Amino acid sequence: MAENETPKSLLDRILSMETLIFLVGIMLIGSGFYTGDPMQYFFGGIIILGSIVLHFVRKKDWKKHWEEQEAMQKYHDERRRQEKEKKDGKQ
Repeated sequence: MAENETPKSLLDRILSMETLIFLVGIMLIGSGFYTGDPMQYFFGGIIILGSIVLHFVRKKDWKKHWEEQEAMQKYHDERRRQEKEKKDGKQ
């Protein structure tokens, strides 16, 4: 959890977007059992899978991830520059 992030209350976690999307998927699968429409199973499963993916995407610390990516990019750029200087110096 980030330093400036406050802990979520139980109600906030229950009413989060991931939970509501998950419940829509469950309702769609339940509706498929009730009506017998097999496409509702498929779409309900896809919606449930999407809500799980959304949960893990939101859980990841994206600020830290992009800082690491930028540091790696700077390192590789500096290394390429040094190799080019070496190559130019030898010729």
